[in-house]
Amino acid sequence: MKAICFNFEIHQPMRLKRYRFFDIGNDHYYYDDFLNDEIVSRVAHNSYIPAAETILRMIEQTKGAFRCSISISGVALEQLEQYVPEFIDLLKKLADTGAVEFLAVPYAHSLASLTDPDEFAQQVKVECDKLHSLLGVKPKVLHNTELIYDDEIAPQALAMGFKGILTEGAKHILGWKSPNYVYDAASAPKVRLLLKNDKLSDDIAARFSDTSWDEYPLTADKYISWIASTPAEEQVVNICLNLETFGGFHTANTGIFQFLEALPRFAAEKGVEFRTPSQVLSVLKPVGELSVMHPISGADEARDVTAWLGNSLQNEAFNKLYSVAERVRLCDDRRLKQDWYYLQGSDHLYYMSTKHFADGAAHSMFSPYETPYQAFTNYMNVLADFIVRVEEQYPLSIENEELNSLLTTIRNQATEIETLNKELGSMRKNIEQFNVEHALREPEAKEAKAETDTKKKAAKKPAAKKPAAKKAK
Repeated sequence: MKAICFNFEIHQPMRLKRYRFFDIGNDHYYYDDFLNDEIVSRVAHNSYIPAAETILRMIEQTKGAFRCSISISGVALEQLEQYVPEFIDLLKKLADTGAVEFLAVPYAHSLASLTDPDEFAQQVKVECDKLHSLLGVKPKVLHNTELIYDDEIAPQALAMGFKGILTEGAKHILGWKSPNYVYDAASAPKVRLLLKNDKLSDDIAARFSDTSWDEYPLTADKYISWIASTPAEEQVVNICLNLETFGGFHTANTGIFQFLEALPRFAAEKGVEFRTPSQVLSVLKPVGELSVMHPISGADEARDVTAWLGNSLQNEAFNKLYSVAERVRLCDDRRLKQDWYYLQGSDHLYYMSTKHFADGAAHSMFSPYETPYQAFTNYMNVLADFIVRVEEQYPLSIENEELNSLLTTIRNQATEIETLNKELGSMRKNIEQFNVEHALREPEAKEAKAETDTKKKAAKKPAAKKPAAKKAK
């Protein structure tokens, strides 16, 4: 039976405040709290909350037949916990239905997978721990930032314990192949690839309220008919959408929520079901291997990573940021580590894009800056202050290898001191126990000694002589 696999993505970056050159070294707080609060609260109430409520109704009305997955960055979770805690309650309800699967993403929504495998693995682990503590779920499928994927990522995903990866069904990679199948990763055949159906995803994300589109208006009946009419052997259609599509990019008065809620009814009529990514991977077998030698993503027409690393500004900021990655991981400063995550957000580099035409319009729509150059200047000022703080803990004059050696020695010494302290503590406890037992036994010992002394004295005392018997006359 043909299935639809929905994935809804949620992410909000920590937007930076205007940070001047003269703030470097003087101001270590980088974020525009007012702007972040305003945007996150507005998007949550216009989009996230009504969309989540709609999905919850769909699950209840279909008795669990409607299923989907959600990918939410750790940075977004932090802000939603702070500004819109009622949405977190909705996520918990969705998780409790068992019909919603939560996928693993890099906590910071970063590009770490392109340059730093250790950082990438650590962020995914932190994200999984966060989801488990907050929602009680354990992700089994990986969704990298903006669907970024290449052959180097699959072995990392396998090492982290994931059985599948959700990524872009890029035309220049697929060629004549269809995205509506499960594929093996060429670099790690045990890892399965689920590919986004670009056209059917964009029919909702980009064209739903476009009155100039020749298929306008898009109805649930029409949309399900398109999916049902795909070749019978193509058994899964992966639809990846930003949750902000519903009520955000397409406002409620366009009928977007009614469209979403009507999908299960028409799907049932056409014999189309809904599955989570893990269900797809457990039911469908891969039809072949897929190799991706150069990184792909879900952004822009080229479906590559030039949205974030397409010009000299972006590459300079990217390289400067990750030049201190190893040192930040070595430190124990909680505030520094938090800033490290926030500054890795891919959005900061996205704002620096100088692309023109259709792509340029998309980039500028999301940016809080007037120009890419303003975004670059502001970010580099913040990064300069951040690196100064890192250098205060671990001077850049010390090479990484030398620093690692020194820190290893320090850790070994600390471990040895800790072991000795434990041994000392154990000895002290033994002495204290001995003293206590000795104190308890001392009266008994004195009494026993007194009794022994008495017996000895009695033994030494000469016996009384009997009177001699009188002789008979």
